[in-house]
Amino acid sequence: MAATSGIDQEVCVTDNFSRSDVFSENSFYSRDFDPMIRRQTILAALVLAALAGAPTPAGATTSISDAREFVPRQVVVKFKGQQHGRTVGLPPRIGVKSAAALLRQSPAVEYAAPNYIATASAGPLEVPNDPGPVIASLDPPGGWVTKQWNFLPWEGAGTAVLPTSAGGINAIGAWANLVNAQHPGASGTKVAVLDTGIAYRSKGKRFQRSPDFAAGQFSKGYDFVDNDPIPLDENGHGTHIAGTIAEKTNNGIGLTGLAFRTKLLPVRVLDRHGSGRADDIAKGIRFAVDHGADVINMSFNFGCGKRVPGIDEELRRAYKKGVVAVASIGNLGSEACVSPPAKAPRVIGVGGTTEGGCLGAYSLTGKGIDVVAPGGGAPAAGCPSIWSRPIYQVTFVGGSTNRFGTPESYVGTSMAAAHVSGVAAMVLASGMLPQKASPKEMVNGLTRRLQQTARSLGLPATQQGAGLIDAAKATDPAF
Repeated sequence: MAATSGIDQEVCVTDNFSRSDVFSENSFYSRDFDPMIRRQTILAALVLAALAGAPTPAGATTSISDAREFVPRQVVVKFKGQQHGRTVGLPPRIGVKSAAALLRQSPAVEYAAPNYIATASAGPLEVPNDPGPVIASLDPPGGWVTKQWNFLPWEGAGTAVLPTSAGGINAIGAWANLVNAQHPGASGTKVAVLDTGIAYRSKGKRFQRSPDFAAGQFSKGYDFVDNDPIPLDENGHGTHIAGTIAEKTNNGIGLTGLAFRTKLLPVRVLDRHGSGRADDIAKGIRFAVDHGADVINMSFNFGCGKRVPGIDEELRRAYKKGVVAVASIGNLGSEACVSPPAKAPRVIGVGGTTEGGCLGAYSLTGKGIDVVAPGGGAPAAGCPSIWSRPIYQVTFVGGSTNRFGTPESYVGTSMAAAHVSGVAAMVLASGMLPQKASPKEMVNGLTRRLQQTARSLGLPATQQGAGLIDAAKATDPAF
């Protein structure tokens, strides 16, 4: 048992509990206790230690608490003769409720209870009022939930307010965590979108800003295709990607974005056909790093096995500067293997999953996959779920750059990478990473955070990496 002299410090009961620990001068147990109380207290601690090696009773709570009702692996205990209760850490195999119940049976224990979590009295969970896929005033508030399965809580992490989705990443939980961290919507972060541009402003009759973006959401970007400072989208792909990352939320229009208060930095490196040159992309990465990006999203790929040293060099520089780089791994049919830049140095490579929580039929396999995220579409062979809806966001429809809707054609690892970029910004804003970390440690820490909180789909690492990202867990201090 760990020794402590403080009143409210955590004390951990472990498998290697020893009698000498109990009677050490700075022991958890005061030397002026009545001998009988001391013996009863030791007995209670020994019960916990023994329980660590015992089989878990049927129905005992050993996993993370239901809906984070209480802090995992902690019990608040007050022993008779003490002025205050103390927080006791529990080994992994001891259920919180079981441990509290056992402790209460000891005559040495005045009380024992889970370390419950209080929430602000703000009423029920607020669901954003974005109406849904059709942008019209007649759409019902909150209609986005009927389309954006990818943002819903996954099954087992649901609420009484929202439905669940087997393929969801629980954006709702992450939004609440960021409010608690005083950085709602990942405010204070910046994500560079290297793509076909973004419909971020109007220009003449041809170009209109997407109605679900606000002018204040954007930093000044650059167009490396046409070499001018107005990186407007001529394809729709970049606008869709930007929408997943940070489409305006709770504005009564269209759909929702993940990190809806992050700044978006539009960097056009792909032309109207979705093609881009390595040198332009390298310049785009350099521009993003030099203009304060925290995260760079790259939803594009080079050919299988191609080496792009100029891009590798800029990505190494980004890593040294503490900028998180995220890239799609490529889609079967377009690429034959996990492709650059996903395999470049220190890049988070992202595969795609479906509404049913399966690997997408298009998602490649092999080394270089760090995590997977929603990409929509049909599942890979062997998955029991047939759910195959796409990823919905507001972007161009009808081949026009000034007409907007929610097309059903966006499926693939491009969409998956956007989810990871949005969640990366949310993790940075949540304060889950050490504030004094070096730039490299910040990137490494964020990558580990995404991986350690990911949900395994039961697939090998060559297919799912660490698993399907979980936005709520990644931004929750309890994990």
